[in-house]
Amino acid sequence: MRAQQRVLAAIEKEFKAAGLPPLSWYDVLWELVKVEAGRLRPFEIEARTLLAQYNLSRLIDRLEKEGLVRRESYDEDARGCWVTVTEAGRAMRARMWDIYSQSIETHVGTKLSEPEAKALAALLAKLS
Repeated sequence: MRAQQRVLAAIEKEFKAAGLPPLSWYDVLWELVKVEAGRLRPFEIEARTLLAQYNLSRLIDRLEKEGLVRRESYDEDARGCWVTVTEAGRAMRARMWDIYSQSIETHVGTKLSEPEAKALAALLAKLS
């Protein structure tokens, strides 16, 4: 847990230095970009990320305000909505990945040999 906290803090620091938003923004944008339609219901985003519903609602508000996502009505349920990634959101996710991928390499990749990284991935997969 401490190792995770240190790595995530370092990544957040690098995002901030690059003028980018927090890692949680990347997580939501990545989940939206991964699906073919580029849209998910909020409960689907919650299930795919580590974000609690109350945090996710505020985060979606901020992403929408920045033009990175938009809410669209969900036809089958007037109470529900889709969260759809915009082109600006796709571009932001790509910009963030440039920093994120370098950070992962710096804070994880350079610390482990390839066999160690594969072993760690296999162990973590057993837990998930």
